[in-house]
Amino acid sequence: MLVRFLTLSCFFTCFFCSWASAQITREDYEKADSVMKLSDLVYNQVSEVNWIDSSATCWYVVKTKNGYEYKLVDAIAKTKQSLFDTEKLVLKLNEKLDKKTSAEKFQLRKIDFEPGTENIHFVFEDAHWTCNLQDYTVTKDSVVKAPKPRPYWNDDFDEMGNDPVVSPDSVYTAFIKNYNVYICNTKDKNEYQLSYDGSPGDFYSSYFSWSPDSKKLAVNKVRPNEKREIYFVESSPKTQLQPIFHKRNYLKPGDALPIKHPSLFDVENKKQIPVDTKDFEHQYEISRPGWNKASSAFTFEFNQRGHQAYKVVEVNAESGKTRVLAAEQSSTFIDYSGKRYRYDLEETNEMIWASERDGWNHLYLIDTKSGEVKNQITKGEWVVRQVVHVDVKNRSVIFYGSGKNKNEDPYYMHCYKVNFDGSKLMDLTPEKMNHELVFSKQFDYFADTYSTVDVAPVTVLRRTSDAKVLLEMEKTDISGLLAKGWIAPEPFVAKARDGKTDIWGNIYRPTNFDATKSYPIIEYIYAGPHSSFAQKSFRPVNYAFSSLAELGFVIVQMDGMGTSNRSKAFQDVCYKNLKDAGFPDRILWIKAAAEKYSFMDTTRVGLFGGSAGGQSTLAGLLFHPEFYKAGVSSCGCHDNRMDKIWWNEQWMGYPIGPEYAACSNVENAHLLKGKLMLIVGEMDDNVDPASTMQVANALINAKKDFELVVLPGTNHTLGGTYGEQKRRDFFIRNFLNEQTPDWNRISE
Repeated sequence: MLVRFLTLSCFFTCFFCSWASAQITREDYEKADSVMKLSDLVYNQVSEVNWIDSSATCWYVVKTKNGYEYKLVDAIAKTKQSLFDTEKLVLKLNEKLDKKTSAEKFQLRKIDFEPGTENIHFVFEDAHWTCNLQDYTVTKDSVVKAPKPRPYWNDDFDEMGNDPVVSPDSVYTAFIKNYNVYICNTKDKNEYQLSYDGSPGDFYSSYFSWSPDSKKLAVNKVRPNEKREIYFVESSPKTQLQPIFHKRNYLKPGDALPIKHPSLFDVENKKQIPVDTKDFEHQYEISRPGWNKASSAFTFEFNQRGHQAYKVVEVNAESGKTRVLAAEQSSTFIDYSGKRYRYDLEETNEMIWASERDGWNHLYLIDTKSGEVKNQITKGEWVVRQVVHVDVKNRSVIFYGSGKNKNEDPYYMHCYKVNFDGSKLMDLTPEKMNHELVFSKQFDYFADTYSTVDVAPVTVLRRTSDAKVLLEMEKTDISGLLAKGWIAPEPFVAKARDGKTDIWGNIYRPTNFDATKSYPIIEYIYAGPHSSFAQKSFRPVNYAFSSLAELGFVIVQMDGMGTSNRSKAFQDVCYKNLKDAGFPDRILWIKAAAEKYSFMDTTRVGLFGGSAGGQSTLAGLLFHPEFYKAGVSSCGCHDNRMDKIWWNEQWMGYPIGPEYAACSNVENAHLLKGKLMLIVGEMDDNVDPASTMQVANALINAKKDFELVVLPGTNHTLGGTYGEQKRRDFFIRNFLNEQTPDWNRISE
């Protein structure tokens, strides 16, 4: 019996030793990080294209094996040459520099040409320089000023804070006095009061819009709302020992909004012309007035609260009467923040207008006299992504679109040209890849860089009139990358929940990939309805993906239903249902990939993401625990009632209904079954950090086990260096069952 006990004791001891010896070291982490250096092995990839003034000449930067080169392209002559002699310039610069540089490391910024001279201006080593390319004399002009701190993205807008506005003919100046509209004659300084009903709670804005003929004045009258602010404490400021209290202007769903009334004034007769705006008072926002060139009318755009109606409204300058020029209506939402486009053609009484009224985002030509559609400019089961240029003279439009070509990733961006009447639609970028264009100032030439996630970029010079390639500027060299074992991301397609729609995404493998092994699957998720997010262009490494993959994981990313850049129905899945996040499609996609590839282990599937991706990460664990087993959620908006008003009301609707609670990670925290890490920056002014603390509180009340990482002094983040370390540790422990470094015992 004693022998048996000793045998079992030895067995468990050996088993424990075996398990404990399976340990990830700091060196493993450093090796994983070294994968980022693979980017250094990519050569001849164009990083910048700049067209010179209105000429047919551009310059670009390219990294070669010998360092950065700057090249000049002439579209008419179809030639390229060095922009300058790098060796000469470096030699001259080194005479002026305290710290010498070399041609291999020579990288300039903000190159500019001085018209009519041989001088070029540039920034190098935090200073502005001028070089004469005839004799390469170099002058240090000034030191680069430190950039100003970026203002808070949601700073409170002061409607009363504008300076007085002078009329186009310089006869009058408009200003606010005692909350009312006044004008002052610039010569005799006589003042005239134009409005009499302004008050502290219902005042006129100081952002005036004069008619071009200076006879009329338009401005919004504003009934302000109750402000809301978020509060947080900077626990560890660099400037002092004691914490610092901060607050930010931050409206949330359901909050009261300012109500604006477009107002009109007759300057010649010193009177106000009434404008009936009762049909536009249930507003999320009304734009500032914008006059037409004839001074006969101004327009404003009306975004109805709830985002189910959007209108362009014209106000007659003589009568003050309103009429609708263009109108959108939706039973779900109008994606005003991502798809709105308007271009006025006043000479012909027309407007180019973007709309999803037929189920796909397309361009329409509107008759602004009747408000009717003259014709649909683009149509079909594909989408217009962005208008680049409107050629009024030739009545054509240049725009980015995607999804038009069959047997191609529907997210690949192509650039098209089409006439206003919808005729002669031309694909300027025929290669079935993702295209990025830089047009000349006259839009007669463009540089076109095309690639995919697994095909390196090529940059060519094209002519806009016929899309003909005039010159190959550069072809990217990735031979060094491949020699180091780099494995390209693999595009993968599977059917969505409806069994018909294709869901597109990518699979990322480690460089030491072994198809005979079994790998946990980590999905990087961001499912914001405002765009699509899976990588489409060539990028050799991605910090959030590549380093984590190197530690023994397969990373995946895809765009499920509820995201943008497909049909209206595809995006509508998110409406009042952000917890969906495309999960039924994502799960089917991962299962389909695992069916094809046995190395993908669907018993070990995790998630990570930040912001809306942080919300979706936890939602995956709460609502799909049978599939997702672990997740790291960073700075998540875990309850849409706690987040910014513009983003959340657009997708979750107004007024605030029961759907908000149904989608809340806080309300549903008790459903947690998998492993969870929460990361939050205590100074996050994008997503209220209280959102993470509230979900933590709900988890504690439900007696759930989880990890919480608070990053002092940190704003909106996926985690930064420390958060990345914690995320790696988390997935290694939970999916690889290996020990992670004892960071407290490792010396720097």
